[in-house]
Amino acid sequence: MDAPLAERIRPQKLEDYISQLHLVGPNGSLTQQIVKGIVPSLLFWGPPGTGKTTLAQIIAQESKRPFYELSAINSGVKDIREVIDKAKQSGGLFTAKNPILFIDEIHRFSKSQQDSLLAAVEKGWITLIGATTENPSFEVIPALLSRCQVYVLNAFSKADLEALLQRAMKMDTKLNTKNIQLQETEALLRLSGGDGRKLLNIFELVVNASSEENIVITNQRVLELVQQNTVLYDKTGEQHYDIISAFIKSIRGSDPNGAVYWLARMIEGGEDVKFIARRMLILASEDIGNANPTALIMANNTFQAVTTIGYPESRIILSQCAVYLATSPKSNASYMAIGAAQQMVKQTGDLPVPLHLRNAPTKLMKELGYGDEYKYSHDYPNNFAEQEFLPDAIKQTVFYNPGNNSRENSTREFLKNRWKDKYNY
Repeated sequence: MDAPLAERIRPQKLEDYISQLHLVGPNGSLTQQIVKGIVPSLLFWGPPGTGKTTLAQIIAQESKRPFYELSAINSGVKDIREVIDKAKQSGGLFTAKNPILFIDEIHRFSKSQQDSLLAAVEKGWITLIGATTENPSFEVIPALLSRCQVYVLNAFSKADLEALLQRAMKMDTKLNTKNIQLQETEALLRLSGGDGRKLLNIFELVVNASSEENIVITNQRVLELVQQNTVLYDKTGEQHYDIISAFIKSIRGSDPNGAVYWLARMIEGGEDVKFIARRMLILASEDIGNANPTALIMANNTFQAVTTIGYPESRIILSQCAVYLATSPKSNASYMAIGAAQQMVKQTGDLPVPLHLRNAPTKLMKELGYGDEYKYSHDYPNNFAEQEFLPDAIKQTVFYNPGNNSRENSTREFLKNRWKDKYNY
C-alpha cells in the first residue's frame, strides 16, 4: 500500500523544514541545540499537523542519535520499558548521543505510564521528546514536566500551507509527473484548518480523483470531493478539532440542540471526557463571563464530576452542562478586557506604578511619599473614593466594556454611579 503524500514528502533535513522559525529559524531557540547535537528532553505542544513528529525525526538525524518512536494511543508501560532497556544498551550515560525516545500524543499516557519514564529521563538513558496537542500543564505530570523544556509549535500560516503545496508538486515522484494547476486554493487552505497533514491529504484526494490530463484545482472541485469523502468521528484524527469547534460554536450561539448533537458525536467516538469538560470550562468564562458568573462554577463542577466518574454516566453531566451553557446569557466582555489590557502592556511597556498606589514597607519609601495620597475605599461613603488607578500615560483608558445583558447592565449602572463621566459608562 502506498504511503500517503504527507509521509512521502516528509522533510529529512532541517533546511527543508517549513514554518516554526521561532524554533528552528536562523535565530530559533532550538537551532543551535540541534546543530550542536546537545538536545535536552523536550515537549512539543501544538495543533495537529504542524510538524512535531517531523521535527523530532530531524533532531535525531541531525544529531546522529538512535531514534525510538511510540504512540501513547497503543503503547503501555511494557512497551516503554522495552525501549528504555534497548536505549540503555545502545548508548553511554550523559553523552551527546543518548537515544531519542519520541512519544506521540503523550497527553494520553496515564500517570503510571508517565511515571515509568521518569528514571530514564533523569538518569540520561534517553532524551525524551513528547508531542501533545493539549496543554502540558494539565496533561503531563509535574515531575516529568519539570524535567522537560516545553516548545510551542504554531498552526501553519497561509504562506506555510501554500509552500507545502508547492513542495508536494515539486518533490513527490507521483505528483511531479502530473500537470497540476492551482487555480484556487482558498477551499484547500480553509478545510485544512492550519493542519499541514490534513492539507496534503485533501490535496492528494483531489488530484487522485481527477482523470483529466490537466488537473485544475478549484474551490468548487475541492468542496465537492471532500463532502463525498467525509469520514466518521475519530478522536485521534482530523475531525477531532472540527467537531469540538462545532460544539463550542453551538453553545456560543445559544443552540442547545446543536450542542447536544455534537456532544453525542464526541461521546460515541469515545472522546476523553476531560477534553470536553475543559473546553466548556474555558467557554464559561470566555463567552458567558459575568453575564452569568454561575456558569463558571457549573462548568468547573462538571469537570470535577466527569473526571471522577467517567463514561457512561458522565454523558448525563456533560449534557446538563452543555444545555445550561447554551441557554445562558452571553458576554465576552472580560475576555475582550484582558486582551485589550495585554495589548496596551505590549505597546506601552512597564509604566511606573503611581506613587499613591505603591506599597511602603520601609521608612525610606514612606519618606519618598509612597502611598501618601492613597484613599482607603472603606473610609468613604459607599466604600468608594474617586482616584486614579492607572499609570498617568494611559489614565482614563477603558478596557472593560460591560455586555448588553441584565447582569452586566446592572454592572454598567454601578460603574456609572461611581465613576460618573470618567470612563463614559
